[in-house]
Amino acid sequence: MKKKTIIYTCPYVPAEWIAAHGFCPSRIIPKAAGNPIVPMEGVCPYVQAFVNQVTTSREATAVVMTTVCDQMRRAFDIVTSSCKLPGFLMNIPSTWQHVGAQKLYLEELKRFGRFLVTLGGKTPSNKFLTEIMLEYNNARSSILAMRKYLTSSQYSQTIATFNRDGKEAVSWTLPKDKPPMAGTSLAIIGGPLLEESFSLFDEIENYGGRIVLDATETGERGICGHFDMDKHQDDPLRELADTYFCIPDVFRRPNNRLYDWLKEQLANREVRGIILWRYMWCDMWHAEVHRLKKWTELPVLDIDVNANEKGLSVRTHLRIQAFVEMLQ
Repeated sequence: MKKKTIIYTCPYVPAEWIAAHGFCPSRIIPKAAGNPIVPMEGVCPYVQAFVNQVTTSREATAVVMTTVCDQMRRAFDIVTSSCKLPGFLMNIPSTWQHVGAQKLYLEELKRFGRFLVTLGGKTPSNKFLTEIMLEYNNARSSILAMRKYLTSSQYSQTIATFNRDGKEAVSWTLPKDKPPMAGTSLAIIGGPLLEESFSLFDEIENYGGRIVLDATETGERGICGHFDMDKHQDDPLRELADTYFCIPDVFRRPNNRLYDWLKEQLANREVRGIILWRYMWCDMWHAEVHRLKKWTELPVLDIDVNANEKGLSVRTHLRIQAFVEMLQ
């Protein structure tokens, strides 16, 4: 019997917790909503695309949304009123320095677990949850090790495929030869990417650049850390919560964890320029543009995606090309 699918998009929703309850977790990558089923004014293209895909889904059993993004939080009401799909809104604390915030996140995971049980799921034993966590640990470690054997596009799409379809959909056969490492080393940072946006990586290579750090929400930044199963041997859910709660993001207050993570990654990969990828109407990333430029000595290209396009606009192409040529 095919397992029921739970769809979501936020990295703070643990796939292991869903899988341990007997469901298939699917962190979807929506397509741009050229003709939205549920038109929404004044929202970013990603939220519109996500709502469009959720309301037309025929395979999902339920949808999980979070309060990380204010627009996504408000879109939850639209999703639940526009389709019959059961929905769960998970509260993610923006603060992280206090024990109370961590406890709230843990309690939200428990509440989420009770929701999954109402859908036919089964509360996992500590032993089974530990097995699932180790399985995901190993899969993610293997994917991270693939980076030097894949092009930037292949690597980022492998991460996205694993999050959406599971390890069964990932090709674990590595090329015999490593891809050429020529090109100006760049980082891309920002929110989640749409399905059409992955062509950006190949376009950058065509212009003589190379994305060595995908710090978007759908890339490496959205991957939780390695589980330390010895830390909470008798309480794997606590370890799951502690690890996922530490994912760096712009919405955190303060969000210095994001900059600490960026500082280390930019130095390790010898990045020469940063592309900030943000959507129109996304106040959080828009507000971060000035701070990012002051914080780093590296050149920063601010790309604002302002339309539900089926591909990259000519304007975006030209700006990226000019940026890469400037760094060469």
